[in-house]
Amino acid sequence: MKILDRYLAMAVIAGTLITLAALLPLLGIFILADEMDNMGTNAYGFSAALLYVTLSLPRYAYQLFPIATLIGALVGLGMLASRSELVAMRAAGVSIGRIVLGALAGGLVLAIAALLLGEGLAPLTDQRALALRTSAQSGQDIQITEHGFWARDDNAFINVRQVLPDARLRDIVILELEGTRLITATHAREAHYESDRWILKDISRSHIGEDSVRAEHLARDRWQSLIDPALLKVMVVEPHSLPIWGLWRYLRFLDESEQDSGPYQVAFWGKLVHPILVLAMIFISIPVLLGSARSTGLGIKIFAGILIGIAFYLINRTFTYLALLYGLDPALAAFFPPAMFVLIALWILRRVG
Repeated sequence: MKILDRYLAMAVIAGTLITLAALLPLLGIFILADEMDNMGTNAYGFSAALLYVTLSLPRYAYQLFPIATLIGALVGLGMLASRSELVAMRAAGVSIGRIVLGALAGGLVLAIAALLLGEGLAPLTDQRALALRTSAQSGQDIQITEHGFWARDDNAFINVRQVLPDARLRDIVILELEGTRLITATHAREAHYESDRWILKDISRSHIGEDSVRAEHLARDRWQSLIDPALLKVMVVEPHSLPIWGLWRYLRFLDESEQDSGPYQVAFWGKLVHPILVLAMIFISIPVLLGSARSTGLGIKIFAGILIGIAFYLINRTFTYLALLYGLDPALAAFFPPAMFVLIALWILRRVG
């Protein structure tokens, strides 16, 4: 049975990889075409736009993963069905439950891959893509490193460890120079934009002279900067693209400051459910295949899978909007659509069995 499980799992994994390989370049072409309206702004040309699109693809791959898994499972297992291999398995005494478990083994590998992609690679490349596009379009020198966001502001160098989704800054270091000599080093716990200037909070500042250093601590101070808050806003990744730990940390901040956290609660629970969605989509694909394994062509099965994927997307988005508009529990909004589809798949499997 281990050989059979591996065979089914590899069919699912191969089908999903083929689907992603077909969908991502097509999606990249559409995104690049959409970016053409912005080309020609300062240094933002075709090569910069192409690099931006390339760096953005991991995020789109993560978002497409559940639908790609559904279509990939239909492709991989559908090839087995078209060669009557699934029928032969059932005739040899392999139960539908065993076929489902074998396919889910491949789904588990894909779920782990999606988790690594969404929590590791995608946030990093997406942030770099936004920094690249923003720097090219604005003409300002912007860098993102493991030490945060760096920018030059006239005679000062600014390092921001965290740019929050509402363009608030946290953990800010401002180094002011006179020629090549450092004259002031400032650290602020937080900053926000107000009345055409930045307001720094909880400030530690050192004034560096020729032969002495004077330190001071301020609760609040103004900072006249050339950095436009709109520039920072476009650098902030959307809630659904933040890693789970980033969403959790920002949710704590919103709760402490008594701000509305609805969109981020929905995004947080959606990220938690995402790996489960990958498994649910494989589970949903089995009834489509076994319901008419010999009488229906593979193309029809794939088309049915695409329709199911569209239906799932629409229902999922509907519950997301319900959670935001009417205060529906974000956890319920995230878990209900996949649970409903899995229950329907179970009912169909019982009839097929």
